[in-house]
Amino acid sequence: MSLTMPVPAAGPTLTLDNLLDSPGGRELQTCIQCGICAGTCPYGDAMDYPPRRIIGMLRAGLAEEVLASDSLLFCVTCYSCMAKCPRGLRLTEVLLPLVKEQVFGRLPEVPAELQKALENTHRYGNPLGESPRKRSAWTAGSPVPVRVLATDSRPVDVLWFTECYTAYHPRGQDTCRATAKLFGALGVDFAILGHEEKCAGECARLAGETGLFEALTDANLKVLGKYEYARLVTSGAHAYDAFTHEYRALGLDQPVEHTTGFFAKRLERLKPLLTRKLGVTVTYHDSCALGRHNGMYDEPRALLAAIPGVKLVEMAHNRVNATCCGGGGGGMWLDTFFKARGQERLADRRVKEAVATGADVLAVSCPYEVSRFEDSLKVLGYEKRMVVRDVTELLAEALGAPEAA
Repeated sequence: MSLTMPVPAAGPTLTLDNLLDSPGGRELQTCIQCGICAGTCPYGDAMDYPPRRIIGMLRAGLAEEVLASDSLLFCVTCYSCMAKCPRGLRLTEVLLPLVKEQVFGRLPEVPAELQKALENTHRYGNPLGESPRKRSAWTAGSPVPVRVLATDSRPVDVLWFTECYTAYHPRGQDTCRATAKLFGALGVDFAILGHEEKCAGECARLAGETGLFEALTDANLKVLGKYEYARLVTSGAHAYDAFTHEYRALGLDQPVEHTTGFFAKRLERLKPLLTRKLGVTVTYHDSCALGRHNGMYDEPRALLAAIPGVKLVEMAHNRVNATCCGGGGGGMWLDTFFKARGQERLADRRVKEAVATGADVLAVSCPYEVSRFEDSLKVLGYEKRMVVRDVTELLAEALGAPEAA
């Protein structure tokens, strides 16, 4: 079950100035100051103002002191504080984005990595700074034909929004090819937007760059409105989050699914096709966006359990208690910022926990996590003990004839 509340009816634009007078703000004022939000936050010890203190400062009329601190950049919007809050307050949905927007606007200097990613997204439509024309370049190596709607605009069942790191990063492209192979095996009628697609923008929004997010949503909704499709399926965990909540409130009407949920719903059809025994022990990392914010815990595990020769083991922190990879809310481009302040990367922390299970494979369902965890394995010296694979990669590898005995 999702932890989010229904999208509120249209009304005055919510700002930090009018927050406490809004229905959501009045709920925030019921905070009991227990400190669970600070205790469960992976960087709670590094933040001058965790949610409990922010609410206290707002009550006291001391918001300016909060906004003068850059420590809120440590918030990677992992939804832990919201998931654990005994009052059920919408901390990550309402409070933190508003405060981070104000903090971002007052920073004397935006960390270089984050600034570059945001500039690239504004200029090229993706944080990697790649040409939009290359967004569908991965299709040249696809095991099945991939239709691009800009060149063939016929109605389609699945409009597949690949997202940036999946389309451009070499390891993300592996996930794209695996996903296309699975679509093909199931006979799914699918197509992509290709160069017309732009970043869904969720991490820009949660980093505090709401203006950029608005520009991206306008562009994407305009493109999506050009075509006829039955459902929108995305490989991006953060894109799924954005489409499910933010884009829905802006007029997106079609059903939205993440590839993990899409294939889980079709497991009965997919399972007979999984005939290749992999013979590996797998531990699964719960994406914060898919897990804590959207309740998608069972689906990836059901897919992994269906693969012949896979033994699934759990890390000490899993499901709602899973440790964040550190990539959300702009954290993907803040590793240097964290390191300069003496903080361990959350990806490194999570990889240590994964290796401790004795698993051969760390399975993920978010494009950020493949590159983050692979880098951590190399930095920590574990690259010969464990590999990182998207769930779709493992499923695609299991397609085919059984290996000879």
